[in-house]
Amino acid sequence: MTQTQPPQETSAPRENAPPPPRTSPEAAVAVSPGPSMGRLVGVDLARALAVFGMYVVHIGPPLSATSGVARWIRYLSDGHSSVLFATLAGFSLMLLAGRREPKTGLAGRQARARIAIRAVVLLALGTVMAMEYGGVIILGFYGVYFLLALPLVRLRARTLAIIAATFALVAPQLAFVLNSLVTDPIRRSVNAYDPLHRLSDVGVLDLLLSGFYPALTWMSFVIAGMALGRLDLSSGTVQRRLAALGAALTAAAYGMSLLLAGKDALRSMAEDGSSSGSSGSMPPGSGSMPLDGGSFPEMPASSLLTAGPHSGTTFDIIGSVGVAILVIVGATVLMDRLPRLRRLAKPVIAVGTMSLTAYVGHFLAQSALSTPAGTSTQQSWGPLLMYVLGAIVFAAVWSRFFRRGPLEYLLNAATKPAKHIR
Repeated sequence: MTQTQPPQETSAPRENAPPPPRTSPEAAVAVSPGPSMGRLVGVDLARALAVFGMYVVHIGPPLSATSGVARWIRYLSDGHSSVLFATLAGFSLMLLAGRREPKTGLAGRQARARIAIRAVVLLALGTVMAMEYGGVIILGFYGVYFLLALPLVRLRARTLAIIAATFALVAPQLAFVLNSLVTDPIRRSVNAYDPLHRLSDVGVLDLLLSGFYPALTWMSFVIAGMALGRLDLSSGTVQRRLAALGAALTAAAYGMSLLLAGKDALRSMAEDGSSSGSSGSMPPGSGSMPLDGGSFPEMPASSLLTAGPHSGTTFDIIGSVGVAILVIVGATVLMDRLPRLRRLAKPVIAVGTMSLTAYVGHFLAQSALSTPAGTSTQQSWGPLLMYVLGAIVFAAVWSRFFRRGPLEYLLNAATKPAKHIR
């Protein structure tokens, strides 16, 4: 939903260097030679923040019921948490496929097989969860992203960045046209023969074009994350350049949208994204098919100028990528340069190493505990704080005894057959 990121290869230890940190198997974190400890810990911290952001959207009060700092937390979580999740997914693909240098030959074939297996498992898990919780589940979309990204895993950072930028500039307009052409009769005809849609109401059309996280527009985030994965985030020069880039993208995208669409339109889109993310229905501005089977909403062309959460516009994509870059770089710098803070944040970082478990677990806990989702009737932050604290405690305790989270272990085990690829 927005309610949106987490076999290891370790680098040779340097003399007197601390042992390499645990990383997230769910996110396919395979550490290739070179990355620093701070970089990997920073990525895990960013992944934990993405998970908590999705908790905010799913469990916390709606934007209309917040004020002050709480309102900013809610606003930044809407859309941005799932985008951060998707960007980190692209980053993790590079950790599987080879960090600075892509794996080739047998190693490359086995890495691509592991990615494909993960994609199928996530698609299946996402479909099962969507049967219970609806189209807000991002895991099935993850599976599609991974499959579509397979042809790109050997590309360099610059090429990936250019492709991501091209997607951001072209895909929203293409999605607008395609959504206009795919009328309800066509959609019903396709869905009638789509086994995924019959199972969960989230079918191929939703995964690719009209769902909550459609691949056509969301691949921009994944490919941007892949480009980040090719960079040395432990380098001060790279950190400064990325921070400047993230700030420029964020300011330019939201500033231009505000100028072109107007303040009222921008605020309206933000509130639409907030309310939809809580309830599990599609945001009115996204052009996506409502999960209740209603008719496809008609969007004016002017909606392409907005930048609200899940609007899927060029401005939304560019601005959200900028925010994701700032969070990833910021977390990396903090963990790399403030050892005391890194020690204090260790329980939170543990959540990032098992983000799949933390993500799936909060849906299961909501059902078991009958916790209300963030709706107009939900005014308290208490349930949200309980879920965040629960995830931190569970991850901290579990990580003391096991290298991987429960679901991360199963996902890693599912990829074992890839070693037989020749």
